[in-house]
Amino acid sequence: MFRHLPTAFYIMETNTPTVHAMHLDVQPARAVADGTKTIELRLYDAKRRRIRVGDIIVFHSDIGSITAQVRALHVFDTFDRLYGQLDLTKCGYTAEQLAAASPDDMLAYYDIQHQRKWGVVGIEIQLLQVTAN
Repeated sequence: MFRHLPTAFYIMETNTPTVHAMHLDVQPARAVADGTKTIELRLYDAKRRRIRVGDIIVFHSDIGSITAQVRALHVFDTFDRLYGQLDLTKCGYTAEQLAAASPDDMLAYYDIQHQRKWGVVGIEIQLLQVTAN
């Protein structure tokens, strides 16, 4: 369904959002659940390329499940570039951790070869619901 805008642009109305499932470790899950982490960092692989603004992500963790809506996708070629552009406090770092924050922190999850092959994404989310275990 298309909707006519006064500026003569057409916007395709979105269908029902797709629901995606992802795992989160306990510490980042707590930060998402309390609202301090609003950008989840991932490899922009085939699974993450299916995510669209407006979609829903259910994060599963040992603390429970967290439901969030995708507000924006910030795509970069590597975490080096992402770390230079995004507010790292929204990515899960505390103010005290910022001085030591490094793109190398992400090497614990994604090697540089995969980053260069796929790129990386900061998935900006809005918290909808937290369900504790």
